Amino acid sequence: MMLIPAHHFRDIERKPQYLQPEKCIPPPHPRPAGAMWFIRDGCGIACAIVTWFLVLYAEFVVLFVMLIPSRDYVYSVLNGLVFNLLAFLALASHCRAMLTDPGAVPKGNATKEFIESLQLKPGQVVYKCPKCCSIKPDRAHHCSVCKRCIRKMDHHCPWVNNCVGENNQKYFVLFTMYIALISLHALIMVGFHFLHCFEEDWTKCSSFSPPTTVILLILLCFEGLLFLIFTSVMFGTQVHSICTDETGIEQLKKEERRWAKKTKWMNMKAVFGHPFSLGWASPFATPDQGKADPYQYVV
Repeated sequence: MMLIPAHHFRDIERKPQYLQPEKCIPPPHPRPAGAMWFIRDGCGIACAIVTWFLVLYAEFVVLFVMLIPSRDYVYSVLNGLVFNLLAFLALASHCRAMLTDPGAVPKGNATKEFIESLQLKPGQVVYKCPKCCSIKPDRAHHCSVCKRCIRKMDHHCPWVNNCVGENNQKYFVLFTMYIALISLHALIMVGFHFLHCFEEDWTKCSSFSPPTTVILLILLCFEGLLFLIFTSVMFGTQVHSICTDETGIEQLKKEERRWAKKTKWMNMKAVFGHPFSLGWASPFATPDQGKADPYQYVV
């Protein structure tokens, strides 16, 4: 069987006896099947709370400063429906990205019994993570925050308090897309509202006093512009990563490509599901990624 040269970013052992399986024991309390995935990281939890707070702040300003006081009911209803739908999809995508197992490799499975069960042939290569004591599939990397090896790990994002990996990349992409859309929508409405207030009496264009209205709109404008730029760049980066089938870590480390090259459309379907449908835009639709073997020990 053809062997790939060792890469200096991976812990490669060419003989199973050198894996030191006696030092690896299964975790005392394995995660039960079907248990909710949640990372207990203080920074990530704080960032997730801030994310929800900022979305709810935008919701408050859009509804109670701009839309409800407006005399144009058609304008208020249409924009209210669009903004609330996008905000709901953004928060739902955030929850799915945060609470979905990104593709964690079973912890502590580099035991003697497990290695023997693989029935490795002479010359076969296996990967072992010395940090979580697990046998690594190809393209898996260890996350120091999640304390697990993650399949096709792109990066760890504190804003969703989770890694972005094989199983939740779709939800992260949707999260960045919907946040960018509601940010753009909010900025457009702020612009129209300022024009309306300049033409009309400021006391009639909002339920709040003119100084309070200006402060709330400026804060929303600053928030919307900041998040529009950030999430648009992140969305474009993720789409490019999916199309090239190369994660952020693989690009950063310039790892040698050891996997089959596919078309951009096939790469998109691998993340968002087969076949193409409206489910691609829904955070409630779990993508059908096929039944690929998560343990590809041999390369």
